[in-house]
Amino acid sequence: MFFTDHLILAAAAGGGGASAFLIQIAPLILIFVVFYFLLIRPQQQRMKKHREMIENLRRGDEVVTAGGMIGKVTRIAENEVTVELAENVRVKVVKHTISEVRSRTEPSKGSKSKAAEEDEEDKA
Repeated sequence: MFFTDHLILAAAAGGGGASAFLIQIAPLILIFVVFYFLLIRPQQQRMKKHREMIENLRRGDEVVTAGGMIGKVTRIAENEVTVELAENVRVKVVKHTISEVRSRTEPSKGSKSKAAEEDEEDKA
């Protein structure tokens, strides 16, 4: 039998119309849902955690860069961080290349976290 014969037989059998279309498209929808929950959503959550880690970076924190260098944060600019790798050895790195914060410094008593400041602004 040729391909056209199969098409004629399928048309003669009288497909279910919309229900046949939904049955054919259902596996594609299922695959998309699986991809979303197994790949896309976890990546978005990792990106959100990394962004929060970068926003909460403070002077004195011990960090690891994407290149594997370990040092202490000495200065924070808008897009750059100065990391002291050894005594009098400072390196400027882009904020988003900080891959891990190994130890955090405690905020000074006079300074407040961003969240605490926002809470006070909301109450006022």
